Amino acid sequence: MTSVKVPAVAVEGLTYTYPDGTEALSQVDLVIEEGESVAVIGPNGAGKSTLLLHLNGILRGGGGRVLIFGVPIEERTLRETRRRVGVVFQDPDDQLFLTTVFQDVAFGPANMGLGETETATRVHEALEAVDMSAFGDRAAHHLSFGQKKRVATATVLSMRPDVLVLDEPSSNLDPRSRRKLVEILRDLPVTKVIVTHDLVYAYETCGRAVILDAGRVVADGPASDILTDGALLELHGLELPFRPHLPAPTRPTAG
Repeated sequence: MTSVKVPAVAVEGLTYTYPDGTEALSQVDLVIEEGESVAVIGPNGAGKSTLLLHLNGILRGGGGRVLIFGVPIEERTLRETRRRVGVVFQDPDDQLFLTTVFQDVAFGPANMGLGETETATRVHEALEAVDMSAFGDRAAHHLSFGQKKRVATATVLSMRPDVLVLDEPSSNLDPRSRRKLVEILRDLPVTKVIVTHDLVYAYETCGRAVILDAGRVVADGPASDILTDGALLELHGLELPFRPHLPAPTRPTAG
């Protein structure tokens, strides 16, 4: 008997209203298959960050539900959810607070109860993945902003998540750092959900794009279609990521 493949993320009828009465999400349905790279885009106030915070249980308590590989996020599953879904926040200083880069990246595995040898293995593996292997003994506050972004990503990768959620990964990066992070993210063999205002970045890193507006999914399809549809983007307060007469940036062919 053939087993049914379960999606990496399934959002079903998700609704969330903040205590001040602001409705941030309204009946959001979204399915992300294992191995996909999906950009979540939309104007300010669309609900993107609220959706992101639901994907590993930071926010809960509204209507609907979120399932990670078929398991609903609830109190009893939070620990496993947060192992499987890693979130990299927009400001890397939110995730870097120890004396050295090595200690920051080791924090998650150590708190999972892993031994020193396994923790060290994971740290080296994660730092190598983001091309920061030579910086383990450095203090994070001495690094450039782009380097901090990469180390913050490593702090999540050391947990070996199945789903990586990134909030505005390209923000405040110089062109070289931005390009480096594009290359790193493309090569990571995990499901990726990227919340971003940078539509060129979305085009370069994701095979699929989802537009969120006023708390609802209003478009969902191949990034090559969504991000070249000027009328659709304008309708939802967005702009074409590049001029029609210029060549499009390089982008992944699948995922």
